[in-house]
Amino acid sequence: MEVFTSVKSLRIFLDQQLSHQKTIGLIPTMGALHEGHISLIDASVKENDITVCSIFVNPVQFNNPEDLLKYPRTLEADCQMLEKAGCDAVFAPSVEEMYPEPPLLTMNFGALENVMEGASRPGHFNGVGIVVSRLFNIARPHHAYFGQKDLQQVSVIKRLITDLAFDLKLVVCPTVRETDGLAMSSRNRRLNDEERNTAPYIYQILSAAKEELLRGRDIWEVTAAAQGRFAAIGSFTLDYLEVVDIKTLQPIQELGPEGSNAICVATFLGPVRLIDNLIF
Repeated sequence: MEVFTSVKSLRIFLDQQLSHQKTIGLIPTMGALHEGHISLIDASVKENDITVCSIFVNPVQFNNPEDLLKYPRTLEADCQMLEKAGCDAVFAPSVEEMYPEPPLLTMNFGALENVMEGASRPGHFNGVGIVVSRLFNIARPHHAYFGQKDLQQVSVIKRLITDLAFDLKLVVCPTVRETDGLAMSSRNRRLNDEERNTAPYIYQILSAAKEELLRGRDIWEVTAAAQGRFAAIGSFTLDYLEVVDIKTLQPIQELGPEGSNAICVATFLGPVRLIDNLIF
C-alpha cells in the first residue's frame, strides 16, 4: 500500500493504473477508521482493480470550530487497518494541499439540505460538496463508496453526481453496527464509558418506532412517543427525529412504498453528536 500526500503524486500513480485499463474505487473518509469504513474498502476491493481511501478532515464542512478541533486524527492506525484490508493507496493531504486557496464556490442543494443535518449545520453540505467534487476530480474513480448511516449526505452526493455529470457509479453500503446496535462512527470514541453504555438506546428507540409505523400507527404519534423515550432517559439532547421520504428527505405524513421511508435521528449524548437512520 502506498501513501500519498500530494495531488500530483497520487495522480501520477493513478494515471499509471488507468493506462493499464485498471478500474479505481474511491472511499472518501475523514479518518478515525472503524469497521464501517472497512466494509466500504471490502466492497471496493471486490469490485475494482485499485482501491483508494482518502483521509482528510475537511474544515470547510465544519460549522463548529470546537468540533473540528476535537475530531479524532489517527492516521498511523488508519493506515494499518487499510493495509490489512487490502487497500492499494491512501491519499492524506494537508489542508494547504487540498485547498491552495480558500474555496469561493458555494453549492446549494436546495430542499435536500434545508432539513435535518442541513438545518442543524448550516453550510455543512456546501463543504461536503466541495471536498467530494475535488476528490472525484483528483482520483477520477469508476466507483465511489459511501455508507447508509449518512443518509442525507448520500442524497446530496447523488445530486452532485447528476448535476455535475461525474462519470462514476455511487455505491451505498449498509450501516455497520456494534453488537449492541450502535451505528459505528468515528465520534463514538469520544464517548465516555457511561455515555457508551447509553448510546445503544438510539437504535433501540428507532427500531421500536419503525415497528410501530409498520403496524400502521400514526407518524406524528410515533415520533412524539420516540421523542418522549429519549427525554425519559435524560442523557440525550435531541436535535431532530423525523420520518422522511428517502428521495426528497422531506417529512411525510403517510408511509410510502416499502423501501421509500426512513426514520432519522440526531442527538447529543454529552458533548458528542450522533446520527442514525433506518430505512423501511
